[in-house]
Amino acid sequence: MRDIPVGNGSLLVNFDDKYQIRDIYFPHVGQENHTNGFPFRFGVWADGDFSWIYEDEWTRSLKYVSETLVTDVHLINLILGIEIVSNDTVASHENIFLRRVRVSNLFDRERDVRIFLHHDFRISESKIGDTAFYDPESEALIHYKRDRYFLINTEPNFEEFATGRKAFREMEGTWRDAEDGTLHGGAITEGSVDSTVCVKFKLNPQETGEFFCWICAGKSYEEVTQLNSQIKGETPNDFLNYTENYWRVWVNKNDTDFDGLSPEIIDLYKRSLLIIRTQIDNDGAILAANDSDVTERATDHYSYLWTRDGALVANALDLAGYSHLTRKFFRFCGEIVHPEGYFLQKYNPDGTPASGWHASWDKWAKRKLTPIQEDETALVIWALWEHYDLYRDIEFIRRLYRPLILRCADFMMSFRDAETGLPKASWNLWEDRRGIHAFTCGTLVGGLKAAAKFAYLFGETSRGELYEKAADEMTESIREHLFSNELGRFLRALESQDDVHFQADTAVGASTFALFYFGAFSPDDEMITKTMRQVEQKLWIPTAIGGIARFENDGYMRISSQITGNPWFICTLWLADYRIAVARKKEDLKGALEILEWTCQRALRSGVLAEQVNPITGEGVSVAPLTWSHSTFVATVMKYLKKLREF
Repeated sequence: MRDIPVGNGSLLVNFDDKYQIRDIYFPHVGQENHTNGFPFRFGVWADGDFSWIYEDEWTRSLKYVSETLVTDVHLINLILGIEIVSNDTVASHENIFLRRVRVSNLFDRERDVRIFLHHDFRISESKIGDTAFYDPESEALIHYKRDRYFLINTEPNFEEFATGRKAFREMEGTWRDAEDGTLHGGAITEGSVDSTVCVKFKLNPQETGEFFCWICAGKSYEEVTQLNSQIKGETPNDFLNYTENYWRVWVNKNDTDFDGLSPEIIDLYKRSLLIIRTQIDNDGAILAANDSDVTERATDHYSYLWTRDGALVANALDLAGYSHLTRKFFRFCGEIVHPEGYFLQKYNPDGTPASGWHASWDKWAKRKLTPIQEDETALVIWALWEHYDLYRDIEFIRRLYRPLILRCADFMMSFRDAETGLPKASWNLWEDRRGIHAFTCGTLVGGLKAAAKFAYLFGETSRGELYEKAADEMTESIREHLFSNELGRFLRALESQDDVHFQADTAVGASTFALFYFGAFSPDDEMITKTMRQVEQKLWIPTAIGGIARFENDGYMRISSQITGNPWFICTLWLADYRIAVARKKEDLKGALEILEWTCQRALRSGVLAEQVNPITGEGVSVAPLTWSHSTFVATVMKYLKKLREF
């Protein structure tokens, strides 16, 4: 879990629940992680006693300053008699992580207090070949490898420092050197290295001392030392105040009328926008999540662009009025789309193909497979039309029409079964089954309808009619092949092992909401009504926690075999979207409002939303923050307000 991320689209810094820095991503959000998830320790020595702030004797409150990407962290150790208030941020336009630390003496006597800040860089995701050294020109410590540099400094300037070996033979690192209150390490160390600095205070009874510390990230010595000079010249406090003000203006730029929503919903809406921004790379990639803890159980992570997630996040940002971010995403999609007109499973933040598990070859049937989740292609085109419909930026769309829109639309047209009119088999949105999925079908109808509108827009009537006809035919095929009269609802999928023979997947799945959400069927259609009724009946968690599971007997990170699955924020909010869609008077929106309040109650104290919720305790499960969770909350709030205005 990452309780308080701060970033600017190039530099992302994540903290865990103990207030330890755990991830530092640069020069892309999600790429590269220069800590590999190892903690940067924060220690306090007072009159001979020492404690790391991750130890149990500390009480911690990790939040943000309201409407900003500046943290508001309170740490108290009554045994040590020390209170710490920290504010952390990444400068809005410079690659500088900045921290203000206020240290208070809680005792009625003078104290000798020393703060130790430890840095465990594993530059470019490897501990091999790093160098840490004291630079007398900048009066700072610098870690570097090849073209990755990190400069560490404080104001007032740290009085002691140490560089040394770590994670090598019996050497744990310079953080151990700090525990006696004095640093003894060298001025330069190479290999597997870390560093620690010490800032000292003499504090009178009940007195508070203050210092600033910062880490400058760059691709050269000259770059980081220039940033260091800049922050010293403009003062760290000015940088902090400027960044705080910038994010407050940014999140309030659209002057949204919240029309009676509770302060908690409004706060989480704004917090969600800010957290989403930390997960978007300045080159356009929208990352699913940047929480390196997941590598411990999966040997991989979520720091990738799935174009499905990206398209839905982009749509939420468009609804909220942040089109400058979504245009970058759509341009990025235009650059990475496959020549055949589809998107691969996922991509790295720099646009290169990411790790994946969708095979291109069926080793048993000895035939080629298309290694995709086809909804990822359809949703980009659907979201792009929604973007155009809001902003009417024809010049922007013109540049994407042939290389992206038509290429994807022609693929969607061709990747269909000639007999049924349904899409050919691909992987589902949860990436655990291959077949013909209700969610995929719903997104394809939305994507083809969007492509038709684009074709009409650019005067290609015959092409538009072709796409529109295909969308209508697919809707009828969904009605014929995916609705079960026996079950009284839509099937989750027609599942297949060989892409030739299919059988009904009868599990109730929350993802069937896509059949109304993307326009295949009206939300009032009796088939949709029956389906969504069973989603709520079968997937609502029957504990005090509540929420909607993904599908029946979902085993992914399942907390209890007695419960059908863990509730997911996105699935629960999909139910709210349905309640909004079918509302006919203001009173009908009560159920959607309850889900928005439920989401606020299940967030971390900082406002971060995880992927899932523990159905017993209500704690977050899996990665946090999940960008998709936050974007779904934003989109649902905007749809709620739009429906409210209609009444």
